[in-house]
Amino acid sequence: MKRATSTALALLLATPALAATDKAAVLDTYADIALAGYEDSLTTAKALQEAVAALIASPSEETLAAARSAWLAARNPYQQTEVFRFGNPIVDDWEGKVNAWPLDEGLIDYVDGSYMESDENEYAALNIIANPQVTLAGQAVDATEITPELIADTLNEADGIETNVARGYHAIEFLLWGQDLNGTGPGAGDRPYTDYASGDACTGGNCDRRADYLKAATDLLVSDLEEMVAAWGAEGDARETVTADENAGITAILTGMGSLSYGEQAGERMRLGLMLNDPEEEHDCFSDNTHNSHYYDGKGIQNVYLGSYTRIDGSAVEGPSLSALVAETDPALDAEMTAKLDTTMEKLGAIKTAAEGGFAYDQMLAPGDEKGEELVMGGVDALIDQTRTIERIVSALDLGGIDFEGSDSLDNPGSVFQ
Repeated sequence: MKRATSTALALLLATPALAATDKAAVLDTYADIALAGYEDSLTTAKALQEAVAALIASPSEETLAAARSAWLAARNPYQQTEVFRFGNPIVDDWEGKVNAWPLDEGLIDYVDGSYMESDENEYAALNIIANPQVTLAGQAVDATEITPELIADTLNEADGIETNVARGYHAIEFLLWGQDLNGTGPGAGDRPYTDYASGDACTGGNCDRRADYLKAATDLLVSDLEEMVAAWGAEGDARETVTADENAGITAILTGMGSLSYGEQAGERMRLGLMLNDPEEEHDCFSDNTHNSHYYDGKGIQNVYLGSYTRIDGSAVEGPSLSALVAETDPALDAEMTAKLDTTMEKLGAIKTAAEGGFAYDQMLAPGDEKGEELVMGGVDALIDQTRTIERIVSALDLGGIDFEGSDSLDNPGSVFQ
């Protein structure tokens, strides 16, 4: 008995103690997930670029459907990167180039007669596709050639007006689907493929310029995503900034998680539209893809907490996680956070399932629709609840206070946590 005990003791002494989770390694995982997400976004944007080229070369029901499918596929990895906003100024400064919304689509192309022009935006119905010579902010603009430079440097946020969104996913979405004129009834936008046809087959007028705009906007999206891939690469500015100071880097992770959960998604993207019963407030309003945008935003938050991202090819990028770091300080708090993330994904998944079953997100926003309100508020409440646990994690890790993004649509305007 004595010999066995001695052997066990020797083995115990020879076994190294479990190492504490290294904050630097957690930040490396975070940056690796960011890089992979933007790489996947770029890959799918290039596939969209090819599909757009095919549509322009040979407009048909089939090529339009393929371009729409490519756009939808491109959204899923991109939405999972939105958690890198708010805590990373480099991402925040860039994000408006690719995902700004809502947009006054009449700036770009023709709109229905019911389209409400904005008192706050005199260019809301400018229709640059139909007008090669325009005046913006008192300056004559030659738009004879529609190029990425014209869109980026002249049209986007023209005259400093944020709803003059001329570039990014949603401008492309509008050019592929057209307006959704169904209100809170069933159906998405239904732009005909003949809007890209030639000669007498052209509908909507200016089909050649519409094709030029679609191509230029898609090319611009690809180049913008290339910029962000480089920023998170081995020597990129975003990676270097977030890994330079361990506590500041961990704070950046939690700021992104909390701000996206609370003010941005629960508030601006979900609660506001329900309060106003307004389908114009849904994130992917032309394509009726909002259920997926909400779901993958939530998934991105879960990814960075658990330190694991599944790429579009099915492979995993994973490593030391924020979850492990929290578990070492307070195992119960980590379990709580993990469970709340699961609940949020369950609630967002219920919205996704309902939409895929024929109950579209804009229908959920209809006045008096109890089932729709239950689904949307299930997601809102779960996101708010998980934000409260994120705030407790900030305290547990002794990171000081974080002001998460707020929303006037929620009970406490501004930052919910001080």
